[in-house]
Amino acid sequence: MAEAISGFQGEIAGLSLADVIQLKGHNRYSGCITVEYQHHRGAIYFVDGEIIHAEQASYSGEDAIYQIIKWPGGNFSLAPEMTTNVCTIHCSLNFLLLEAHRRMDEENNAHQEESFADVIESSERRKEPRPPDPETPQRTMSAAAARVMQIEAVTYAVLLDKQGHPVQDESMEAESLAAKALFLAQSGNTLGDFLGLGDLKSAAVQTQHFDLLMYDSKQHYLGIAVASGNKLDAVENEIRTALVPGR
Repeated sequence: MAEAISGFQGEIAGLSLADVIQLKGHNRYSGCITVEYQHHRGAIYFVDGEIIHAEQASYSGEDAIYQIIKWPGGNFSLAPEMTTNVCTIHCSLNFLLLEAHRRMDEENNAHQEESFADVIESSERRKEPRPPDPETPQRTMSAAAARVMQIEAVTYAVLLDKQGHPVQDESMEAESLAAKALFLAQSGNTLGDFLGLGDLKSAAVQTQHFDLLMYDSKQHYLGIAVASGNKLDAVENEIRTALVPGR
């Protein structure tokens, strides 16, 4: 990677690097864009608006592009005089950007699922009981299920072990919901294995009478029955809020 760089210099702040790349693609730019973020540095080489090569630390080609685009900001320099004879990228600029955003979405989703699994286990360790209702008999259940049960749209919740046994809840409702959640988890894992996607981390099923949500944590499944007619995205946000320690 060349050290001497001339040309326009700027900062990527409020403007994504993908926007800069697309602009240079439209302008049929030839040359190099060098990008610096903290102690990281990368270079992206163009010919007639298409990216032909990229470098970032030990990465090169498409992998280097995906690493650089993940940076949240930094400085960039345009150097039309910088060229390379190396060609490691053979797909279109649009494909590169779409694939980069797909990978970032997958990483973000995986992080959220992992964090949610940690929250379920953390809630269980905290053992925060559900406030007793003086008008109804108090029922024993796991702390995670008790916190979720405080959500208006939730009709029942149960924490179950990997064998399908409800945790701290011997009610018929818990047994029934646990069986459904276990079946959903196992079916999803079978399908995931078949498709090469790995184990299912969460799932939602809508039925005529209620909706079923299932979440997989390290040691447990969490099964949640939701009254039909509710928006599951909104309910899931409430569930996450209920399970976050300190809320």
